[in-house]
Formats: sequence, C-alpha cells, structure tokens
Amino acid sequence: MASTYFKRFRMEAALAAAGTNDAIAVLPDGYRLVPWHEALLDAHARTKHRSFRDEIDSVVFPCLGDLEGCRRLMREIRRKRGFLAEATWLIALVVAPGQHAWCATIQGVIDKAGVGMIQNVGVVPGHRGRGLGAALVARALEGFRVAGLRRASLEVTAENATAVRLYRRLGFRRARTVYKVVEEAEIASRRERLASRASPADRGAPAAVLAGNS
Repeated sequence: MASTYFKRFRMEAALAAAGTNDAIAVLPDGYRLVPWHEALLDAHARTKHRSFRDEIDSVVFPCLGDLEGCRRLMREIRRKRGFLAEATWLIALVVAPGQHAWCATIQGVIDKAGVGMIQNVGVVPGHRGRGLGAALVARALEGFRVAGLRRASLEVTAENATAVRLYRRLGFRRARTVYKVVEEAEIASRRERLASRASPADRGAPAAVLAGNS
C-alpha cells in the first residue's frame, strides 16, 4: 500500500536560554491560564480536537481529527510515568460571570532521559494570533525548570511554518529531521473530510499554532 512521508522537525531548547519570561506569558484581557486538574482531562481533549481537527496535523496523526481519538491520547499522556502537571495548562476566555470557553491547551511530560517533552500545543480557531501559544509554551517551560530540568524538546510538522517561527522565537532550534509515515488511503480520507468541512473563507487559511509528540 502506498504511503506518504511527512517531514517533522525535532526542536530543542536549553531551558536557561529559552526565551520565556513574564512578558511572553501575559494574556489579552479576558483570557486566563488554568493549571492542570484531573477533572479537566476531557476539557483538554475537546480543546485539542477543536484546535487540530481541520489542520495538517490531523492528517499526519489521525487521532487528532477525532474527538474520541483526542480523549484516548489525553488518557495516554496522563498515564505516562513522566506526566508533569506543572507543564500542562489550558487557557480559558471568560465570556460572562461564571461562564468561560476553552480555547488553548498544552501538555508536558518528562522522558526517560530527563528532557521536558512538550506533547501538544493547540489554539482553537478564532483565538489565534493573540499570543496564546507563546504563553502556553512559556508556562510549560517554567514547569520544566521548576522540576529541575535543563532541556526541553518538541516536534512540529515542517509545513506548519507559523509554529516553527514561534518555537524559534522562544529559543528552540532544530536538532534533527524525522519523518512520519501515513498511508495514502488515510490521507485521502482525511483531506476529503477537511475539504467538506471547510468554508470558502477557511480554505487556504494559515495553519494553527501547534505542535505534537503524538
């Protein structure tokens, strides 16, 4: 069966040199960072799904295009031995007293080598271009620092130029290039579903600010 190879960049940053500070972590009015809590696992999954379902990463990683797939992924991340609550955040937009909308998510895990691995950064359409992705990465890197780590890493699909620029600005540098193999039948199916959902205005829109070690 025919397959396609998607180029992915493995990017790394020395935590002492990573460009994360209080200014980067400042959010626009109405947005607030929400730390990890066990009761928020499904909120992370739903936010991840809304962020990735119409993007290239849902072709590279089909689970990101399916809500149940995102729920399974979040459960797997939570069960990892190195799951780090301090590097796992949501961003909420307060829409009314006592009411909010989830609009961005990130998770962090410490791998066996003691490197902080950023698992997914997703920003929901309609909330992009406001610094939410940068704020999430800043908080995750601070969580890794507090845990005593010296390095952080992530992977990003090469086509996602917006995300690559963001991570470079935050101090990440490409360490190596890897390839994710996806069967052509799965790619065709995912692209067809994306095309059927996209409005004329959405087609050709910029990629999301996101990354994943999925």
